[in-house]
Amino acid sequence: MSTLVPVRARSGLSLALVFLVGLVAFGWPFVIEPGAALDTSHSGDAPFVFVALLPLLAVVVLSELTSGVLDAKAVAMLGMLAAVGGALRALGPGTAGLEPSFAVIILGGRVFGRGFGFVLGAVTIFVGALLTGGVGPWLPFQMVAAGWVGFFAGCLPPARGRVEIAVVAGYAAAVGLAFGALMNLWFWPFAAYGPEVSYVAGAPVADNLARYLVFYVTTSLAWDLGRSLVSLLVIALAGRSLLRALRRAGRRAAFDAPVVFEHSGSS
Repeated sequence: MSTLVPVRARSGLSLALVFLVGLVAFGWPFVIEPGAALDTSHSGDAPFVFVALLPLLAVVVLSELTSGVLDAKAVAMLGMLAAVGGALRALGPGTAGLEPSFAVIILGGRVFGRGFGFVLGAVTIFVGALLTGGVGPWLPFQMVAAGWVGFFAGCLPPARGRVEIAVVAGYAAAVGLAFGALMNLWFWPFAAYGPEVSYVAGAPVADNLARYLVFYVTTSLAWDLGRSLVSLLVIALAGRSLLRALRRAGRRAAFDAPVVFEHSGSS
């Protein structure tokens, strides 16, 4: 696991709050009282998720800045990777789910750590939405989900060489599908597609899970396979070079080197 930009206590607390916001945002429709009707949508609560998310992301960055772990060089690296990922994301909409930006998020989280990966994922999605005009009630949910992609990339076990490429590529393939499956939850509980594929409030978990699996396979699996395969291929073919370049940049920037002020030794 990379320690170039480690997570300290204050930023860890902010990340925990972000995780909580994300879990509540995605999960509240599934804990309503049995028999209750879902006659609203996330378009009503999405602005509140967005308002809660942005300050918490800022707190993560500011807490690392004030603790000395994240300096101007690391912020510049974060901005550069987010800009690259956002530009690559412009290639994805309407193109069979092809999203090479996920490789940037995963590799950034792998090299620079969990907290960096979370902020990188969320900011990349935000930048991509601004570039493509994809701003809507789904945006805060995409930011949280992409943040989790970068966070868990930083949690992958230590490895080097071909083993590392295999692990990261396998993670990229799995998370490409998981991202799509999670993002469906921002709208699936509120829509009526038919008794076999629609969410039923208060129904047994196994029944709703079966309905969702049918919905996922018949609607978004093919789209998510594009994201999964592109992420896997980018990392399998170029992952070693990209990881080497990012680690070289991290070493030269010395993100983990503390700033020490020395006295001149005047008499």
